[in-house]
Amino acid sequence: MLEVLAPLEQWVSRHVSLPAALVTPLVILATALLVDGFTRLVIWRAARWLSRTRSRWDDVALWAIRRPLWVGIWGVALIALAGLIGQRLSLTWVATRAPTALWLFTLVMLGWFGIRLTREVERRLVFPPPRHPARPLDASMASAISKLVGALILTLVVLAALQALGMSPSGLLAFGGVGGLVVGFAARNVLANFFGGLAIHLDNPFKVGDWIRSPDRDIEGVVEDIGWRLTRIRGFDTRPLYVPNMMFGAMVVVNPSRMHNRRIKERIGLRYADLDRVASVTRRIRDYLEQHDDIEADDLCMAYFQHFGDSTLEILIHAYTRTTDWATHQAIQQEVLLHCADLAAEAGAVVAIPARELHVAERRTDAPESVAETTASRPHDEPSSSSPSSRRGTPSPRDSHDRDTDQDSDV
Repeated sequence: MLEVLAPLEQWVSRHVSLPAALVTPLVILATALLVDGFTRLVIWRAARWLSRTRSRWDDVALWAIRRPLWVGIWGVALIALAGLIGQRLSLTWVATRAPTALWLFTLVMLGWFGIRLTREVERRLVFPPPRHPARPLDASMASAISKLVGALILTLVVLAALQALGMSPSGLLAFGGVGGLVVGFAARNVLANFFGGLAIHLDNPFKVGDWIRSPDRDIEGVVEDIGWRLTRIRGFDTRPLYVPNMMFGAMVVVNPSRMHNRRIKERIGLRYADLDRVASVTRRIRDYLEQHDDIEADDLCMAYFQHFGDSTLEILIHAYTRTTDWATHQAIQQEVLLHCADLAAEAGAVVAIPARELHVAERRTDAPESVAETTASRPHDEPSSSSPSSRRGTPSPRDSHDRDTDQDSDV
């Protein structure tokens, strides 16, 4: 580089009062400024202009290259200045390693550009332009493709960087074949989670935004992210739940978000006194369900007397709503149940509640008449022979009065 710029340094030193040693650094900085200004003036504005068009991919590369290009311009300028200083100051270590550093820096910028490009492509696959006729791709599938391409780009960048540092990729791959067994055994859980995440992306049992639950595990919530090692699920108590991907290969997962309809399955109980009105009530309920606008008539729609309960005649109501929204389903179910109660009242039946009847035996009044007559004919002032005082020998009040009188007279 010094040999190329030597005539320029001599010409500038003859015509301008400027040291020759400063010419080359100023040329490098001026070139970086010009290229930076050109990219900001052209690429930045072109990206904004192309983003307003109906095309899906014309501005993707421009948005992806903006930051890597800006960092690359000034990074190359700094590495060139470092190499120039190393040559001028006879710093052999800096001067000899400047080309290798420049190549490694270029590889890093290319890898950065590739990863940003895959993310921009993923974003356009999921969110196409408003006026574009393309259908959006599933977010989980787009994320899986983006991660696979990003992993491939990183692998290529690492192999190229190792080769630039003097290492043979073939020897590294051969070492990886032997050491892969040891690493795989030590990180078997990590690899199991990796392949579990790959299976989730390929089989697609659920995607980001789905409500899932596991009958055999205490897992229920909305999927927020499907990573290569963990899947983040937000529970209905707003707490995040991090599930290793390998667990999904050994448990049952229910995805209620993919249901076509929501079911209404309830029971209404009538009194046993309304047994002759059960047929009329069930017929009215079936007619009502078949004519309801929010009930799916093509699916199973029933209202029949099911069995004799402990205290009620139970009628089964089974139907499906057209909507899958849970709140709307609850509102429809409430309307159906209240109207079924009204239909039962119109048929002359009453919705039963658990009740008991208590039968109390009458008091017996079968005493002998002779005893009653004897009791009634006895004078009230005549003491009974069976009175407690006579049985125990206790003196009557009259005898006590006579004794008191005798004592007074003696005195």
